[in-house]
Amino acid sequence: MTKLLVGTSADVDALAVGVYAGAVPAAGSEPADQPCGGRLCHLLEILGATGAPGEVTLVPADAASPVPLVVAVGLGDPPTEPETLRRAAGAAVRALAGRGRVGLSLLAASATAYDVQAVAEGALLGAYQFDRYRQPSARSRPVREVVLLVPGNHEPAVARASLLAAAVNQARDWVNTPPNDLDPGSFADLALATAEEAGLTGSVLDETDLADGGYGGIVAVGAGSTRPPRLVRLRWSGADPVRSIALIGKGITYDSGGLTLKSRDGLLEQKKDMVGAATVLATVTVAAALRLPLDITAYLPLAENMVGGASYRPGDILAMRNGLHVEVRNTDAEGRLVLADAVARACEDAPDQVLTVASLTGAQRIALGRRTAGAMGHHHVTDALAAAGRHAGEPIWPMPRPEEIAAQLESPVADLANWNLRTPPAACSAAPSSCPDSSRRASRGHISTSPAPRTTPALRTDTSPPEPLAPLSAHSSISWRARAIGTSALARQKCLR
Repeated sequence: MTKLLVGTSADVDALAVGVYAGAVPAAGSEPADQPCGGRLCHLLEILGATGAPGEVTLVPADAASPVPLVVAVGLGDPPTEPETLRRAAGAAVRALAGRGRVGLSLLAASATAYDVQAVAEGALLGAYQFDRYRQPSARSRPVREVVLLVPGNHEPAVARASLLAAAVNQARDWVNTPPNDLDPGSFADLALATAEEAGLTGSVLDETDLADGGYGGIVAVGAGSTRPPRLVRLRWSGADPVRSIALIGKGITYDSGGLTLKSRDGLLEQKKDMVGAATVLATVTVAAALRLPLDITAYLPLAENMVGGASYRPGDILAMRNGLHVEVRNTDAEGRLVLADAVARACEDAPDQVLTVASLTGAQRIALGRRTAGAMGHHHVTDALAAAGRHAGEPIWPMPRPEEIAAQLESPVADLANWNLRTPPAACSAAPSSCPDSSRRASRGHISTSPAPRTTPALRTDTSPPEPLAPLSAHSSISWRARAIGTSALARQKCLR
């Protein structure tokens, strides 16, 4: 794991500085001038540097310089936003893999605590590698130490960045773990162990408990696997909580599509269909570490959607936890079924807000691409999620809720169907409809994210978070983004994902 230090000078193997558009050295780049013999601008011009955001230019230092290499990272046009600094730090650290000790001089003397936090997060997230199953070469190993070169006392900002980046990278590890080593049972055990270490309370329902409790969606989705489903419930209760929140993360540890089998190419990445559960697990543990004044209950509905003699079938009608009956038209639309049961259970506790997180549907990916998450739900919730995303550097786009979508999921034989056979699938048809009438006071939101997040706005923890999700906003992409908290998806109300 990369170690993060703070100082004003350091003996380093390489020094990273920022350059604006036009290859103009940015504030904080002064330490690089001496290793380059006062010719940094000239060398950047010769090497064709443009200063475009994320561009990395390696500049050899003078032979007599104690710093053998200078790395110029593009920042684009000033002023420089925290997200630009975060990305620049990550780009520099990735480009310097294999080095022992790297200095980052990307900050001006007037840098704010949030600027420092952004650079620290970028460095730690950029250094991430998943090497549990391989031996990396010496040249590809993550940087051993990163020194942030900035005057002043910024230890609190660095400590917070370290906490959040560790949570994101842990979520990345869970998402990257192959399905033969992470099934519903082992993920549930891991969640309980993580919760205990974080000071949370937790419990798990096994397949018998789920059947007895009326969780027809979770039971059906997991029926085709030899590794049965689980429902994990975790709780953090902060001092004098300002609101109660239910967080629910889709946890399909492998999704073959069931009898509605996915294509050959589509099967390879299906271990990542539990990114929502990984994001929620990491989020609630960070909330506990930061002692956030919230009452948070997290639910992880975990299942493998496999083909077998006991698999659920198109044409089946499932009795859900909230009493609704759902006609199955597509077994590959399983996420909305497990989320629906979990949302129904969460709403029994009458929380103030219900937020669900899941990996992108195909329709959502077509609409927004792989790096922008879609948000569905009550407008004040989706607007707050989008604002938190802008602050955290995680783009989230509020999606519409056309009235006709609910009609498309009507069934002649059940209360509703899990799929619309007649028209192309709509992303907003993938949000769960599970809260009974008695729980309609809860605000609801659903986030549909890419399966490789770096952060999630649910973890942003700056001092001026947007309302109404303020206490829960923090910097988490379960990378959770494609840069990391594979990012996430949540649940809405009158439809199922």
